[in-house]
Amino acid sequence: MNDNSLIQRTTARPLRMRWLMLSFAFVATVLNYVDRLAFNYLSAGEPLRSMIPNDYFGYIATAFFVAYMVSNLVSGFVIDRLGTRLGYTLCMAFWTTASLLHAVARVPFHFGIFRFLLGIGEAGNWPAAIKLTSEWFTPEERSTATGIFNSGAAIGAVVAPPLIAWLGMHYGWQLTFVIIGCIGYIWVAAFWFTYYTPERALKASKAPRIPPLKLIKTRFVGWFTFSKIFMDPVWYFITFWIGRYLVDVHHWGLEKIGWFAMFPFIVSDIGNIAGGLFTHFIIRRGVPVPRARKIAVGLFGSILAFTLILGPLVISGPATALIVLSVAGFGYAAYTANTMAFPADVVPLNATASVWGVASVGAGLGGAIFQTLSGITIEHFSKTHGYTFAYNSVFIGYGIMALIAVFVVIFLMGPLQQNKALQQIAEPKADKQE
Repeated sequence: MNDNSLIQRTTARPLRMRWLMLSFAFVATVLNYVDRLAFNYLSAGEPLRSMIPNDYFGYIATAFFVAYMVSNLVSGFVIDRLGTRLGYTLCMAFWTTASLLHAVARVPFHFGIFRFLLGIGEAGNWPAAIKLTSEWFTPEERSTATGIFNSGAAIGAVVAPPLIAWLGMHYGWQLTFVIIGCIGYIWVAAFWFTYYTPERALKASKAPRIPPLKLIKTRFVGWFTFSKIFMDPVWYFITFWIGRYLVDVHHWGLEKIGWFAMFPFIVSDIGNIAGGLFTHFIIRRGVPVPRARKIAVGLFGSILAFTLILGPLVISGPATALIVLSVAGFGYAAYTANTMAFPADVVPLNATASVWGVASVGAGLGGAIFQTLSGITIEHFSKTHGYTFAYNSVFIGYGIMALIAVFVVIFLMGPLQQNKALQQIAEPKADKQE
């Protein structure tokens, strides 16, 4: 009997504690996005807006994504090695400290350093959360579980505008960073004294490790990583630039942004849940899991792509702009709720964090490249053609990128089924002798 068969047999019944454990991943993802977006909204208002022009803002965002890319390369392997409890705790403690340090920044270069440190820590959230869901949820439930915890990204993006705007206006930008930075330490303490690996996953977690190069060389990991170079920067643009977009094109102030910039992320949050439930529904209707996942990513990825490509034709003011960004966010979130279930579909449980970490190198690389290009493009075209033309051009470009990612996942990534060669490596020695 191999390890994969044992895990499938022992996961027949869902575990009672799984929703409590999932709530930790959800809250961590909320805090991840609040910490990530605080600088973006605070820098849309004074005095940071005058200190940091659009091209510098792009460079600072690139510093975050360079660190995010480098950290993703190793964070998944580290979390698989340390285990979910220790690995997740260390990630949260690191990025919480980096967030707090923003309060002592005085020039753009300082912000670049602290954003770099933030990127190193925050990269570990998704490998750790995916490992957590792989340990606690059955294959049929995983797209729903990943959709729930990943909805924390949208919730964080919903909470961030009004929270950061209110704190910034009442306490100043430095104290705002201190307050939100301290919240993460409460999570660290609660998670450390609560989380444990379920018994059914302990055997898999102790199985022989798959060499990193073996994972990287697989067709699935290579093309999945490539797809994220083009898909994830779309979401990063929406979350990082929405504040500046509303200031530059529609002349909104920080207070108004705080109340209305949340709506695209509320709709995105619905997408996280809907994407997982849609796949769960068609699986229950008899569609095989691999096919169901690809149907879902094709549908929701296309919604995202064509919304951004056609969006400039219908945007006539801030209301229609927010609608376009809302539909695009819905498509991205529903798409991602399914792609997060990919690693556990293909590789052994003790390699899921590693695979997501490697694949997210593509996200960091794409984020670094396209955040810089976004800043340069907007700064240049705003001077020659105006802000509306500049942002519309970027919208269309990101829509095309989303189409590229969907094509790669559906046609080039290969089937979403357990990789037999990797399974054999991960089998315990005793099982191999049998």
